[in-house]
Amino acid sequence: MFNFSYSYLTLPEKFHSITKTSSFPKLETFIINKELCDSLDFKLEKNDDIADVIAGFKKYDKSFSQAYAGHQFGHFTNLGDGRAIIIGEHKTEKNEVYDVQLKGSGRTPYSRNGDGKATLKAMLREYIISEAMYTLKIPSSRSLAIINTGENIYRKTENKGAILTRIMKSHIRIGTFEYASYLCSKSELNALLSYTINRLYPEIKEHDNPALSLLNKVMEVQIELVVNWMRVGFIHGVMNTDNISISGETFDYGPCAFMNSYDPETTYSSIDYNKRYSFGNQPIILKWNISRFAESLLPIIHENKEKSIQLAKSSIEKFDELWEEKYYSMMLKKIGFRN
Repeated sequence: MFNFSYSYLTLPEKFHSITKTSSFPKLETFIINKELCDSLDFKLEKNDDIADVIAGFKKYDKSFSQAYAGHQFGHFTNLGDGRAIIIGEHKTEKNEVYDVQLKGSGRTPYSRNGDGKATLKAMLREYIISEAMYTLKIPSSRSLAIINTGENIYRKTENKGAILTRIMKSHIRIGTFEYASYLCSKSELNALLSYTINRLYPEIKEHDNPALSLLNKVMEVQIELVVNWMRVGFIHGVMNTDNISISGETFDYGPCAFMNSYDPETTYSSIDYNKRYSFGNQPIILKWNISRFAESLLPIIHENKEKSIQLAKSSIEKFDELWEEKYYSMMLKKIGFRN
């Protein structure tokens, strides 16, 4: 079914841990996205059950969870995949590569006090919203399938457990670079930079300053992404740097929603008391997050610290003009003006 490779495992061991799925009483397919299966060349035999395929990865020794860090509500925290593992990187017949991740598959080395599991209710919600975003032509992770785990788990009340199979170009995030910059060596940061460029943006590989080019590229794709959120009234809810993808895809559909009536202060996270991640604040937070990305790249933008800061600052200073251009271009198109 899958055409897997494991290029992420070529990175230094600090960036990942080999992780197997937990054992579950009885895995059964709840829903499968056949259109996505077809588009990504997932070949299911007539009698195959996706649950059986997923269950088979219990014995694999290459599935892994990723290490990363991030600013959560403005505070730096060391993190990692606490309830998700990547079972492989699937290559399509067009040579496109996608991570295949199991979310809710059990404890990992980064779970801390969590059980690493997920509820059917929450995974259904992510399935529906991620597919809605894709259909609205907004770059997004996608949902291949939901698997019932056959057990109940507790989140204030008793809930049915489930695993979501998530598809994404890459799960590398701003927080991955923060982790590399603050908790790893300069050579390990350079290794992450080279891997990310080769995987996602090979066109900038030969640029004079690849680190600075990556900063500009990520700023550009993230502005395009958040402009699209604003277009449809989408509120991500938790724009922590560990939830901002280098590939420019929307992911981590936790406390998110579409606004029913316009109010820029609308917030959908129950713990966002100060409305940090409100609808109207999303472009401001995006600029803040891109600034954190720039900080993580400072050691490799230029050997001279002051020169590195100057170069990064000159890129960040382009944010407002680029946002205005993209945002108002989108709004004009939305109400039917050509120019």
